[in-house]
Formats: sequence, structure tokens, C-alpha cells
Amino acid sequence: MHPRHGHLPHVTRRRPGMLLLIAFAAVIAVGTGLLMLPVSQAGEGSATLIDALFTAVSATCVTGLTVVDTATYWSTFGQVVIILLVQVGGFGVMTFATVLGVVVLRRLSLRAELAVAAEVKTTTLSDVRKLVVGVISISIVVEVLIAAALAARFAAGYGESLGRSLWLGVFHAIASFNNAGFALFTDNAESFVSDPLICLPLCAAVIIGGLGFPVIMQLARYARTPRLWTMNTRIVIVATLVLLIAGTIYITAIEWNNPDTFGRLSGPSKILAGFFQSVQTRSGGLNSVDIGDMHPATLLGMDALMFIGAGPAGTAGGIKVTTFAVLLFIVFTEIRGEHSVNILGKGLARSVNHQATTVVVLAATVLFTASAFILLVTDIDIGRTVFEAISAFGTVGLSTGITASLPNSAQMALIVLMYVGRLGPMAVATALALRQRHIRYELPKERPIIG
Repeated sequence: MHPRHGHLPHVTRRRPGMLLLIAFAAVIAVGTGLLMLPVSQAGEGSATLIDALFTAVSATCVTGLTVVDTATYWSTFGQVVIILLVQVGGFGVMTFATVLGVVVLRRLSLRAELAVAAEVKTTTLSDVRKLVVGVISISIVVEVLIAAALAARFAAGYGESLGRSLWLGVFHAIASFNNAGFALFTDNAESFVSDPLICLPLCAAVIIGGLGFPVIMQLARYARTPRLWTMNTRIVIVATLVLLIAGTIYITAIEWNNPDTFGRLSGPSKILAGFFQSVQTRSGGLNSVDIGDMHPATLLGMDALMFIGAGPAGTAGGIKVTTFAVLLFIVFTEIRGEHSVNILGKGLARSVNHQATTVVVLAATVLFTASAFILLVTDIDIGRTVFEAISAFGTVGLSTGITASLPNSAQMALIVLMYVGRLGPMAVATALALRQRHIRYELPKERPIIG
């Protein structure tokens, strides 16, 4: 079967993966160079290499962790560079490059299609062009609508000039839709903790971006006919609703009387703040209260939400809700003693079981290694260290306030986590594998004792 119409050729799958790693690294390198220019810094001089590199990685990997204050450290030029990196990282580097290639060359090469397919997690090349067009269209429409709503509120409710309001609206719309926690306010979104006209549009953008482009496109086409939804869409929708509600209840209940966070707010504002932070743990990264003042139990729950993340093939990070759901159904199947895994009325391919397990094991290994390293080079407690590491790996951007004070070696560990988290641990491992073996025989089977 011709590769343009059938499944991706197996022998070429690793090359696009490596190309993806290189493409992201190249964009990060360019972004770092631009941020090191004197014109990028608000004051005199230029940013240091580590500050520029960390910011470029955080923006390209749509995270939002910062080592300097985005609002005051960077000039308007620097802020434009940051938000452009966020947009490119959210689109997907290869997707963005493909669009430019089509515009300039009027054609799309097979190699480019393979690379985009690896990035958007599709298995057939016939979906690539449709997905690329869909990604661009969805991004523009959502970002324009959110930017308009935010700009109107900044102008009418906070007395900002028209130009400033538009810039604030555009910047935060792009950042929130691409699930990047950058903000043009020193306190992030804390000044708007009780303002639903700011918080809810930001949440809407984060949720939509976190669903994943394939899900958004299917909802746009079959919104009124759920029976036509794929298993992926059903899992993402159900898991998103459950985790958003559970996260809101959990965070609000624990922080309700915390004088440093929700305690000073009215009842409705507490619920809004709880919902806002629940949404942001899905990979958004904005904060309407000081994360460092939250109860340790709240941070632990947020660790779990950040580790899970949101939908695949979108702008969110984490292991993805689909991976989490698959593992839950595998556990339920084993407990009931059944032989096949069924999810929402459909059977699950056995290969998916292996992929889900691999993703979680790799993610846990990467997080354990990075957290242990940070603990070795700092004197920060394990709770805040793990929170920061998961936030970086999940490309979330929430922070307890320790990022800027970390030594360069620890910041480099977070850089690696953001990079691996954005591309996916299995994608990185596969791309870096020295070779792929295709064994055409099976060894005798034996069962070790489990549990």
C-alpha cells in the first residue's frame, strides 16, 4: 500500500522522531539567541545565557516556568519573541514549518508529512493535511475570540488604553490556549482572582487547547452525534469533565479556610479560584493565588493532576488523560479477572496496553531522576522539588516560587524535563534509540510472581 494513503512506513518512523527533536532544539536555539539581544531586555545590558535558554525552552515547550519576571525583565520585543515561541510550540514546530513550506513551495514533501504525523500523533498520512489545516484554523479562531473578550474587559474594567488592552488580550489568549503559563503581570493572575470576566475566558482557552486538536475537530463535526465519536474523543471528554470537577472540589475544600489563599475571598470567589486552579493544573500554568502558600495536601493533589495532564495531540502536557484512563481500565480488567480490556463499549488493542505502561514508567523514571538530582544540589524540601519537577515535565508552569532561586544545574534539569515533557518521553526514547529490532520469533513463555 502506498505510504501516502496507508499507514506510516515502519522503517521511517524513527527518522521523523529524530527530526522532531532537532526541530524543537533549533527553534529553542533561535529563541535563545533573540532573547540574548540587548533589545529583548527592558533594562540595560542583555540576558544571561541560562536566563534566555530557560525562557526559550519554557516558551517553546509551552510551559510557563520563569526565572525572571516576564512583565518587567523583558522589553516589548522580548515579550513578542516569547509569545511567538509559545505559538510555534503550541502549533507544533513541524506543523508550523509545514505551513510555511506549503505557502512558499506550494507543496508538501513525504518527509515533511511523516514528521508532522509523528508530531500530531496520527497513524495515517491521509489525515496530515486535514490536521494541519484544522490546527491552524482552530488556533486562530479560539485565540481571536478569547483575545477580544479579554481586551474588552481590560479596557472597560481596568482602564487600560486600547493598544495596551489589545496587547494584553492577544498575549494572554495565545498563552492560555497553548497552555503556557506566561503572564504580563508580576503577580500572574492573582489580581483577577475574583473576576470571572478574566478568569473564565482564560479557563475556556486552556480547556479547549487541552482537549487536543483531533478531539476539537471531531466535536466541531459531530457535536450532536456522540455515537460517531472515536474512543479517543470519548475518553478525553469524560476524563476532562471528571478531573476538572474532582480537582475543583479537592482544591476548594482544602483551601477554603486557608488565610493565605482562599480564606480572604467570598464564597463565590473561592469556588471560582478553585475552578481556575483546577483548570490550570491540566497544563495551563496561570495562578490566581500564590501557589507557595497552598497547603501541602493541595500541592500533592495538584501533582497528580499535573502528572495526568490533558488530551493528546494538543497543547497540553503530562502523560495524557487517555494514558491514565487506559491504565485504570487495565486495572479494573485485572481485578475482575477478565481477559480483554473494554472501554466505553469498545475493545482496546493489546498494543495500547503496552504503550500506556511504557509511557508511565518512562515518565516516572525521568521525574524520579530529575527530582533526586535537584534534591542533591539544593536544600529545598522534597514536596516543593517534586511539584516543580512535575510542573516542568507536565509543561504546566505552576510554581511554588523556587524556580528563580535554583542553581544553574537544577534549572538545567528543569529544562530537560520541559523538553522531554513537551515531546513525550516515549517519543524521545524512540528517537534516541540506537536501533529498532524486529524479532521474528518468540521465546518460551514463563510467568513470574506479580504482586
